[in-house]
Amino acid sequence: MTGLLFVATLAVALAAVHRPFGDYMYRVVTGTKDARVERVVYRLIGVDPKATQTWGVYARGVLAFSAVSILFLYLFLRVQDKLWLSLGMPAVTDHIAWNTAVSFVTNTNWQAYAGESTLGHLVQMAGLAVQNFVSASVGIAVAVALIRGFAARKSTTLGNFWVDLTRITLRILLPLSVLAAVVFIVGGVVQNLSGGSDITTLTGATQHLTGGPVASQESIKLLGTNGGGFYNTNSAHPYENPSAWTNWLQIFLIMLIPFSLPRVFGRMAGQKRQGYAIVAVMAILAVASIALTIGFETHGGGTVPQAVGAAMEGKDVRFGVSDSATFAAATTLTSTGAVNSFHDSFTPFGGMMPIVNMMLGEVAPGGVGSGLYGLLILAVITVFVAGLMVGRTPEYLGKKIGAREMKLASLYFLVTPAIVLIGTATAFATGNNGTALNTGPHGLSEVLYAFTSAGNNNGSAFGGITVNTPWWDTALGLAMLLGRFLPMILVLALAGSLARQQPTPESEGTMPTHQPLFVGMVVGVTVVLVALTFLPALALGPIAEGLS
Repeated sequence: MTGLLFVATLAVALAAVHRPFGDYMYRVVTGTKDARVERVVYRLIGVDPKATQTWGVYARGVLAFSAVSILFLYLFLRVQDKLWLSLGMPAVTDHIAWNTAVSFVTNTNWQAYAGESTLGHLVQMAGLAVQNFVSASVGIAVAVALIRGFAARKSTTLGNFWVDLTRITLRILLPLSVLAAVVFIVGGVVQNLSGGSDITTLTGATQHLTGGPVASQESIKLLGTNGGGFYNTNSAHPYENPSAWTNWLQIFLIMLIPFSLPRVFGRMAGQKRQGYAIVAVMAILAVASIALTIGFETHGGGTVPQAVGAAMEGKDVRFGVSDSATFAAATTLTSTGAVNSFHDSFTPFGGMMPIVNMMLGEVAPGGVGSGLYGLLILAVITVFVAGLMVGRTPEYLGKKIGAREMKLASLYFLVTPAIVLIGTATAFATGNNGTALNTGPHGLSEVLYAFTSAGNNNGSAFGGITVNTPWWDTALGLAMLLGRFLPMILVLALAGSLARQQPTPESEGTMPTHQPLFVGMVVGVTVVLVALTFLPALALGPIAEGLS
């Protein structure tokens, strides 16, 4: 009953903020006036805020900014020991520095290290936390560019990447993160620059407890659906997630921006009902995933789970099974990657659900920006399939979906599965699956989860596998890099193609894309495409384990 109330209050809160917050973001990305601090930024980087860019120039801006960010963060990590507030931490090794730099710039925030024993405060604040902001802004900017492509009439431009990046960071993410950080401090999350203290644990071993700017990093990691934690145990640590209500707030912040962006889509497209259709698809998939995850964990097989009424292994008693399962679903339905329980300890089918959530493409509601443009790609594919069924030229928002558009949409959908499945197969072929603590189906699930998380830029870890080796750091870094920027390039190319079209007026033969029928079709296409692509791998991993 408490679990149902937990989910119900989340749904009510997200529904309540969908319209006002979505309208605010709409005003941010469509406004014409620049704030004083924004004008200063434009002068510093030499950008004309009034200039608009073609999709190619926009894409080059995304890639150039991200490449410089990776190089800067890599060097930052490599010279950490020579910097102020390093807390005596040594320089980060080359392969972990590569993996971490790529991870945070791609909004994945996969961590192959323990934050509290590897990084000093300056790197955490000026390196990783900065990327928590700007990498999330890049995702939203690309989504906005795609919306402009749908809304444009015979245009060759999609806006200005640098203006979008600056406005989204300064007007949306920064104010929200400050507000959320204050609330977290009230809730007991640490915010200081303490060097830490040594304590003796119950086992007699000595541990170094570091304070630090946890609250501020916690707020932006959740709002930007990043997931990188100040502590190795992430949102299971009482310094990051002290109580049941901060746990609720974390899930709310994870889903706040992704669930509000469809409102921006509807308003920019000039048809608010289109935005409601997209958010309905997100909600249906999210509710189904959360319900299944809770169900599998509360009715888990095995003697011990049946005896105690639920599978409590790997879960914090502060949150219990239901709230932990909700967090696991929320963090993998988005691109957050934060965890408050040990996914490796979930029941076979309960552990399968986070994997499936990521395999869906994280579109329910998905990462900030990436969830919306991923679902719009699936809507384009759905319209094409529906057009084939009735023998009409497919159209979406008045734009014809021709051969070029379908090639780009199809390539977008195929990129991530290729990265995940090839990466998993390579790990087994080269013998690197030996770092997994388990063999058989569960061992396959551990490796599959790692590449699914990296390829979809999620960042959460199944656990039970050692990934801080040169091979794993390099392979997962490549998976994160390709899984982030190849889809972005395809999205921007699609946006450019759509922008050049003159919208076609609606007729009796136009398929209505705002009605429940289309919503159901998008849900069906999403599930079927994922099932056809990943079912064999799932059958060898969690499904085989669950049926054994």
